[in-house]
Amino acid sequence: MAARGRPAGAELQRAAALRLAAQRLARREHRDPGALVAWMGAMQAQDPAAARWAVGMRLSGSSTTEASVQRALDDGLVIRTHAMRWTWQLVAAADLHWIVPLVAPETIRRAARRFRELGLDEAAVRRSRAVFERALRDGAHLTRDELRAALEAAGISTADTRLSHLLGRAELEGLICSGAIRGKAPTFALWDARVRRADSPWPRERALAELARRYFRSRGPATLADFTWWSGLPPAQARVALDSVRSELAREAFDGRDTWRDPDQPAATPAALAGAYLAPPFDELLIAYKDRGAVLDPRHAPRLNAGGGMIAGIVVLGGRVVAAWRRTLGRGQVSLAVDPFSATTKSDRALIAAAAQRYARFLQLDLSLAVRER
Repeated sequence: MAARGRPAGAELQRAAALRLAAQRLARREHRDPGALVAWMGAMQAQDPAAARWAVGMRLSGSSTTEASVQRALDDGLVIRTHAMRWTWQLVAAADLHWIVPLVAPETIRRAARRFRELGLDEAAVRRSRAVFERALRDGAHLTRDELRAALEAAGISTADTRLSHLLGRAELEGLICSGAIRGKAPTFALWDARVRRADSPWPRERALAELARRYFRSRGPATLADFTWWSGLPPAQARVALDSVRSELAREAFDGRDTWRDPDQPAATPAALAGAYLAPPFDELLIAYKDRGAVLDPRHAPRLNAGGGMIAGIVVLGGRVVAAWRRTLGRGQVSLAVDPFSATTKSDRALIAAAAQRYARFLQLDLSLAVRER
């Protein structure tokens, strides 16, 4: 492919090679979705289909399919819930007990103004908790619409975005979390029916250290600002978290800034770095960093955002984002439309086609691929 935006010198190439390996894109060392999500700490998941592929593309083994990733969610090995920055995240069930209490207080504090604007005071929150507990008792898994009906029956308005905020608050308070999918509809269940609580709560210092450890080993090289953004922690707490594990990490300067990473993590091989990766919307390769310039030329960022909260997937080639992609599902087929940022070569198109074919196998669908000519 011709010019790929910001020149990818040796420094940027090294950063890309390290990140692709750390994020388990170039070094797929996990077969189990729960183990992979635990490695990552948490993974952005507001788009369920995108989140399933974000996990699947990082797993090894030819048996990995969308259905196998969904089974891990249905079985409660991986939980989809609100955590960092009041966004949906995938979290390994075994980690939920320390991640959510760590990030919840700041997340709830930041949402307080919006709760007031919606007329949701603490009394309304308590009443909604009681409704959820009654509706979900005895191991029930209920859809969003079913919980909406339960709240309305109890006289609690779900107009505007009240329902979303009450559900998110209940998740952050450790009352509810994701249940098994019903048809195509996600469900909610009581936390205690899905997740084993720790015998004793982790001290905050331990949780801070572990979150920083998970982040920098799976996203490094990354800056303190990147970690602060991703975690949603107050800057002072994020710094404490990094300081507590700094001796375990390697510090390197990239683009004039200090970054940290796992010193034992090998970089992607030249062949893996040169390959193409078809990453989904909201993937951690972009969303996990405050500054995405190491992989995405800022001039191309608007090409990924179609408005209305819709984000395109990204094609990564040579460690850089070189194209956007969108999918259309049909009967027995997935159609992928790839929109490169610049002209493509025959070799580029072959690599993109191979990445697209892997995605189609994951979905267990035939592939129709169209790469726009420039």
